[in-house]
Amino acid sequence: MTQGDATMTDDHTAKPLDEAVAAPSHEEPKAEAATPAGDTIKKEPGFSIPDAELERLTADIIAALKTVFDPEIPADIYELGLIYNIDIDNDRLVTIEMTLTSPGCPVAGEMPAWVENAVQSVPGVNHCVVRLTFDPPWDQSRMSDEARLALNMF
Repeated sequence: MTQGDATMTDDHTAKPLDEAVAAPSHEEPKAEAATPAGDTIKKEPGFSIPDAELERLTADIIAALKTVFDPEIPADIYELGLIYNIDIDNDRLVTIEMTLTSPGCPVAGEMPAWVENAVQSVPGVNHCVVRLTFDPPWDQSRMSDEARLALNMF
């Protein structure tokens, strides 16, 4: 992340985000806010988007992500826990760090484009970049209760 970024972390799951997204200790602490869903928004020093606009933008991005489904699983990618990080910079460039349920996922080549298209449709987003990662690998503990209910996994 660069100075002037805001990041929404994946606190709606049982596992914390990968340590790689944590700020190095030499940086100033980030200001934090929360979305209506309870997800944490961390703001880098120098970030200029007003809090209310950032919360709206984050909520709209999450809503857009919830329209993207893995065709083999009847739950959206956000509730499945496939979204590891959402980063918004001052220019409203959104960077999504996500994974797939497995490296051999049949839609691995297509899903990042689905995510980019969904996020770029959000008013206020200038561009979206999706970074696919398998570190840490996805597992069922990342799913929300909503996804577990939809998949009868209680």
